Amino acid sequence: MPYLTSATEIRAIVAEYTNAKTLWIDTEVADYKSRNPRLSLIQVLDNPKDMSGDRVYLLDVLEQPTIVAEFIEKIMINCGIEKVFHNASYDLKLLGNKKAKNITCTLEMAKKIPYYLLPLPNYQLNTIATALCSFNNIDKQEQKSDWGKRPLTEEQIEYAYLDCIYLAQIHLNLLRLKAQASPEPATEDLILLSTRYSQLEQQWKLLNSEFEHLQERMKKAMQAQNLSETYDYKLTSYERTTVKATFTELAKLAQTQGINLDFPITLTQKLQKDLGQNLEQLSVDIEKTTSWRLNSKTQESDIDDE
Repeated sequence: MPYLTSATEIRAIVAEYTNAKTLWIDTEVADYKSRNPRLSLIQVLDNPKDMSGDRVYLLDVLEQPTIVAEFIEKIMINCGIEKVFHNASYDLKLLGNKKAKNITCTLEMAKKIPYYLLPLPNYQLNTIATALCSFNNIDKQEQKSDWGKRPLTEEQIEYAYLDCIYLAQIHLNLLRLKAQASPEPATEDLILLSTRYSQLEQQWKLLNSEFEHLQERMKKAMQAQNLSETYDYKLTSYERTTVKATFTELAKLAQTQGINLDFPITLTQKLQKDLGQNLEQLSVDIEKTTSWRLNSKTQESDIDDE
């Protein structure tokens, strides 16, 4: 875990990184709760197989805006280098923001994995690292330490390089799960899919029926007992107001008040039927969309037999 403070050393390693295909990057920020947060460290890993930290470079950029600017120009804006972060939107605020290109966010990747493949209570880095990579006893205490103070403590340095290792391992495992969740449709085993889908369909009907029934019972019970919340749930009410007017009155008002009603409206099936042949006198835009519905042949058979 080389810890670089010299501008010359940092520039040299950044020059090497310009040839990388993928970089796993994390940052530590001083005064992160203030209006003027300061970038303290940029941690970079260029080899995801490194579990020792030998390939994690800690770039001390505190009070070195020129070095940060060069890192943004040579790495962050470089489309040819994939930059992997966790919760990238946070790091990018101080690393090029919208100018940054080719960014991968493991937080967003994790959110797109189906829940049954990645059942997590939250998507924090330590939670995902523990669940996916079997990293145990991850200590995030140093995250809130003073990153504007020098010298950094041994605990801060160890924390900084470990986060890059966690990040790379999370990324590799998420790529595996992504491939598992989105296999090539043309090569899918439809027999296996159909069997599992049928099993889950029956289970879902039972669970959903009980879920909806319990939900209604809880709402009624809480209202009857004048409770707005329990230990686990909160009951909220809302009102929906619908305003309706006849089209004739609306048209008259538009004429007298100069209101522009020249906007398209969707013609329902009933309105199209009422218009009949008069529909041909209108200049209409027709949009056609195709939707697919998966129906059980057993259910269709049961309907036909009735």
